[in-house]
Amino acid sequence: MRRVAEPELMLDEEQIKAYAQADFAAPHSYFMELLCKQLDSLPQTGVALDLGCGPGDISRRFAAAFPGWRVDGVDGSAAMLAMARTMTPSDAPVQYIERLLPSAPTGRYDLIISNSLLHHLSDPAVLWSTIRDWAGQHSCRVFIMDLMRPDDQATAEALVMLHAADEPAVLRHDFLYSLLAAYEAAEISEQIHRAGLALHVEVVSDRHVIAWGDVN
Repeated sequence: MRRVAEPELMLDEEQIKAYAQADFAAPHSYFMELLCKQLDSLPQTGVALDLGCGPGDISRRFAAAFPGWRVDGVDGSAAMLAMARTMTPSDAPVQYIERLLPSAPTGRYDLIISNSLLHHLSDPAVLWSTIRDWAGQHSCRVFIMDLMRPDDQATAEALVMLHAADEPAVLRHDFLYSLLAAYEAAEISEQIHRAGLALHVEVVSDRHVIAWGDVN
């Protein structure tokens, strides 16, 4: 099935509110489970970068799981970041930065993570070049999870009904079009190869693919 691009930023107020209030506990817990499995030797302290952090749930989950770390959550939507700040305890070691990619690095990072950013990008090279550039010249670990495009629209619609039947209409709509905008695992492997990165790629569910490894 041919990829159908979707908007790169969430700017609609209703969409942002619905996304922030949605129950993503299962996939986000799975993200953390896979991260801990694939990067099982993370040090006790460090600085992590969460690209496309949205309302910050992954940033907060990571900070809770790794209390010795600081997290910078980066997103291009000011409204989404405003929602993230209201949902983050004041004493959490998490800060949010408004930044459109590609852009100059915001600091030195020991780990770069991202969940569900890639399928929003019309040019996927933006993500991989950002990872390469922001990793800097020191060793940096990487863990990315994103949606995976199904073989056809009927399969995409079936996945929406299987995983989001009880969600509001705006979320079902967004989920469907995110699936249609996602990249296939083989396409992601090729993107990573072209970027000169040595990351592993693995399909981990009926709709998710991960990429992980070390940079530099």
